[in-house]
Amino acid sequence: MKGGFTMENIPTWLPVVALALFDENQRVLMQQRAVDRHHGGLWEFPGGKVENGEIPRFALVREIAEELSIALDADQLVPQAFAEEMGDKQVVLFLYTSNQKCSDVQALDGQNWGWFAPQEAQRLDLAPMDRTLLKQLLEQCS
Repeated sequence: MKGGFTMENIPTWLPVVALALFDENQRVLMQQRAVDRHHGGLWEFPGGKVENGEIPRFALVREIAEELSIALDADQLVPQAFAEEMGDKQVVLFLYTSNQKCSDVQALDGQNWGWFAPQEAQRLDLAPMDRTLLKQLLEQCS
């Protein structure tokens, strides 16, 4: 201990990753959160928490496989944007984009999902950080 304080090994924020996966028609894949979760029933980019020791892009590959049975190539994930949520838990959501071809999507957790033109996605009832990220995507595309 130097200077009278110690550093905690527990992070004060939660890293989360999400994917804006585009199909051949430039529609983006969105999923609806389970009603029993934070922001339940709202739509979001698929993804999840980064586990201790994981690299974000590999966490995203794992999460997408676990939730939607899609096998992604981590080298084809492009870091795009991020959003922050302050509150009980401070969350930083990192958004990656990709145009990878994927096999049939299967909602392994029973969630609703769909492909939406970005303008259609804006009309969904989106989780707050996902709305911020979608806005950033649309601004970058115009």
